Amino acid sequence: MSLRQRFPTAMVLLGVLFVVLQWTPPLVVFLFLQAIIIIALAEFYRLADRRNLHPRLAVGIPLALLISAAFCVPSLPLGLALFGVLFLAGLLFLVASNTVEKVMAFPTAIALTVFGAVYISFTMNHLYLIQIERGPVFLYFFFTVIFLGDSGSFLFGKLWGRHKLTPLASPHKTWEGSVGGLLFAVLGAVAARTLLLEQVGLADAALCGLCVHAVAQISDPVESLFKRAAGVKDSSNMLPGHGGFLDRIDSLLFAAPFFYYFIRYFWN
Repeated sequence: MSLRQRFPTAMVLLGVLFVVLQWTPPLVVFLFLQAIIIIALAEFYRLADRRNLHPRLAVGIPLALLISAAFCVPSLPLGLALFGVLFLAGLLFLVASNTVEKVMAFPTAIALTVFGAVYISFTMNHLYLIQIERGPVFLYFFFTVIFLGDSGSFLFGKLWGRHKLTPLASPHKTWEGSVGGLLFAVLGAVAARTLLLEQVGLADAALCGLCVHAVAQISDPVESLFKRAAGVKDSSNMLPGHGGFLDRIDSLLFAAPFFYYFIRYFWN
C-alpha cells in the first residue's frame, strides 16, 4: 500500500473523527460508531464466506445493534441484551434451518454470526462509553497512544526488524517493531497527558500507554488470523491504501475495552 494512497485517506478519516467527537451530540457519535460497526461486521462475515462458512449478515446486524443498544439505553442491561442475542440467534437459525444442508452448516454459521456481533459491537461500543463518561480528550489520548504506537512499530520493524513476532498471523510484525511500538506509545501517552490531561499523573499516563498498546499488539494479529484463514491480505478495499474498516479498527477491538476499564479502575 503506497504512502500516496494512505496519507490522504488517513487525513480524511482523522478529520471526520475529530469533527464527530468534538462537535456533535452523543446521538450522532453513537450512530457514527454504529455505521462503522455494521461495515466492519459485513467485512468480517465476507471473510468467513470465502471459506464457505456462511454466517448470516441479516441476523448479525440486528444482534450487533441489540448489543449496542445496551451501551446507549440505560434501562437495557448488557446481560439482558446478551441473552436477547443468544435467544434471537437461536430462534432465527431454528426457523432458517429448513434443509439438510443448512442443518449441517448450522453450528459453524450460528457460532460465527454471534461471535462476529460480539467481537465487533461489544468491543467498539466502549469508545462511546468513554466519549459520554469522560469526554473527547480521553479518546484523543487513546488514539494518540494507538496511532503513535503503530507508527513506532512500523518504523522499528522496518529499520531493525529481524525476529518474527507472529509469523503466521502477521508475517511482517517483529519483536523489534513491538518494542518500538511500546516506546512510541509511552511517549505519545506522556505527550497527550501533558497537553490534554494534566490531572493524570505522569507515571499513570505512561503505564496506561504501555499497557494499552501491549493489548493492541494482541488485538491486531488476532484479526489478521481471520484474514489469513480466508486467504486475503485485507478485509476489503473500501479505504484506499488502508484496506477495509475492519483493518483500521483491528487494534481497537481489544484496546478500547481495556482502556475503558483501565481508566475506570486505576485513574481517579
